[in-house]
Amino acid sequence: MESIWSATASLKQWDPLREDIQTDVLVIGGGMAGILCAHALQNAGRQVVVAEGRRVGGGVTQNTTAQLNTQQGLIFSKFIKAMGREKTSLFIQANQQAIEVFRALSRTIDCDLEDKDAHLFSRTDRQGLEEEVQALQSLGIKAEFLEELPLPVPIAGAVRFPSQAQFHPLRFLEGISRNLRIYENTFVKGLEGTTAYTDRARIRAKRIIVATHFPFLNTHGTYFLKMYQHRSYVIAIKAAPDLEGMYLEETMDGLYFRNARGMLLLGGGDHRTGKQGGNWQVLRELAREAYPQAQEQYAWATQDCMTLDEIPYIGPYSPRTPGLYVATGFNKWGMTGSMISAMLLTDLINGKRNEFAPVFDPSRSMALGQLLLNVGSALAGMAYPTAKRCPHLGCGLRWNPIEHTWDCPCHGSRFTQKGSLIDNPATGGIFGEKGKVPTGDAGQSRGS
Repeated sequence: MESIWSATASLKQWDPLREDIQTDVLVIGGGMAGILCAHALQNAGRQVVVAEGRRVGGGVTQNTTAQLNTQQGLIFSKFIKAMGREKTSLFIQANQQAIEVFRALSRTIDCDLEDKDAHLFSRTDRQGLEEEVQALQSLGIKAEFLEELPLPVPIAGAVRFPSQAQFHPLRFLEGISRNLRIYENTFVKGLEGTTAYTDRARIRAKRIIVATHFPFLNTHGTYFLKMYQHRSYVIAIKAAPDLEGMYLEETMDGLYFRNARGMLLLGGGDHRTGKQGGNWQVLRELAREAYPQAQEQYAWATQDCMTLDEIPYIGPYSPRTPGLYVATGFNKWGMTGSMISAMLLTDLINGKRNEFAPVFDPSRSMALGQLLLNVGSALAGMAYPTAKRCPHLGCGLRWNPIEHTWDCPCHGSRFTQKGSLIDNPATGGIFGEKGKVPTGDAGQSRGS
């Protein structure tokens, strides 16, 4: 499988690290989040090194749909009730600022950035959409309720969020990474304080950012209790209409549409990793019915870290790990999440106050019910009777007949049929394979 982005971009290659080095800031993970953090810190005068376990942009970032979108589901009326108007407004401001920074940087990078309106639709929940519009308008956003959309499915209504954007993520990454100090095929297998150990060398740093998709340190932060992973599927078809916008269904497994490079991207079929879902089948069935003349050109899948309250974790890794920071849990909106990470972590590392920090604080409290539900799902996975166990925390792996992989239903690690690691948080293969582990990448499928 190859995404439309990896087929139409070519990033330079960097050498692996072969000797001990020192740096001011080490960024672990060369996806969109890691590269943007490194770029922002270098521009702020910091000496920065990026260590990527495989290829820059070669993880989730190359499989995003690359929408820059603040309307990330039916969330704002819920956020106001859960954390108040002030923090909800800050969440919106953070995402809007992130989009503006993307626009500014893209003026000198050929990355297909286009301004588009975003549309959140539902097939059944008209009342929820109306409440969302009211919540947004009360926060000063010029959102509006729509009765119709140019989509091949019936809708109960939609929310239009104006002036969002879409772009080519790998072409943007190619431009933004040119002058950075990057080491590819450099897997960080462990940390001692702020010293990182790879298979060949040590990297001594004053500060470290863990941008590895799912954080790999289990002893701090309890991220394995506060997150799970979700798989999403996309096909790109030609000879389909230009829908002139971005469209997202409000359900967890809902459809999404946007055009790119003369094709229509159709996404959906989502499910929790290790569970069953619609995958490409539902997308291909819809394409055949709605666009019978269209031809499929690309098909790919991706995986996203989901937080229990639908807000990313960006900030200090934990209260007990000085000098260590994290960017994760982007809930399928990793492009804006990555830029927020760069803005926020650059300020924190430089000792500046950032007004968004309390919203994204990784140490914020979780609702007990949400936490117990996620823990219960993980315990069920651990009890699953199978000889193949995930080396992360021992969960029973499930065979994925669609993608021919072994998937962990607890925390989302994935392995090839022969047991080699594909996706973290595991740090090795099923049978103890070492040295082939990707540090991952903190981009997400819908990307915005």
